[in-house]
Amino acid sequence: MTRTLYTYFRSSAAWRARIAMAIKGLDYTAVPVHLLKDGGQQHSADYHAVNPQGLIPALVDDGATVSQSLAICEYLEERYPQPPLLPADLLARTQARSLAYAIACDIHPINNLRVLQYLKGTLGVSQESADDWYRHWIAVGFAGIEAELARLGSLRFCVGDAVSLADICLVPQVFNARRFKLDLTPYPHIVAIDAHLMTLPAFADTQPAKQPDAE
Repeated sequence: MTRTLYTYFRSSAAWRARIAMAIKGLDYTAVPVHLLKDGGQQHSADYHAVNPQGLIPALVDDGATVSQSLAICEYLEERYPQPPLLPADLLARTQARSLAYAIACDIHPINNLRVLQYLKGTLGVSQESADDWYRHWIAVGFAGIEAELARLGSLRFCVGDAVSLADICLVPQVFNARRFKLDLTPYPHIVAIDAHLMTLPAFADTQPAKQPDAE
């Protein structure tokens, strides 16, 4: 069986997939797709033949192609169920999905590279204003997530006492927040959970700086 993950070292969506693969203990061949070089290699005909959406990541598993990071994680969960990415309890499983979607569906899409490029290129927004935009939407999202985590009461994992899909989404988003210099002081639960998760090999070994295509 062969697995290929089309990835980019700094893509938070690709990092989610790398974490999920690491948790599952699955080997794969990483194929870097640089999102900035050559006008964005994700726009090439060769990559569109793999993923017509032109987005990272894409997983080819034994000849089947799956795109979209959360769909990849759900696919891995169903095909390779151990260790699990979602709690067994229905409510906890729903809470994990809710937190994951808050990041992957609400924060990330409006801060994605193509949105920032449109803001700065087509609309003529300055770099400073674009950075303010980025920080604003993370702060809005993190405020709600922090409140949810405070209510759940954990400082090690988002939900329960094991890694879940929520954690897989949280860590890359915290990385992005730090990269864009968002003050994380208002989010102590987020910071504590991120710190704990980054002690785990599945998170630490898949971080951007440790990828073969890291710059």
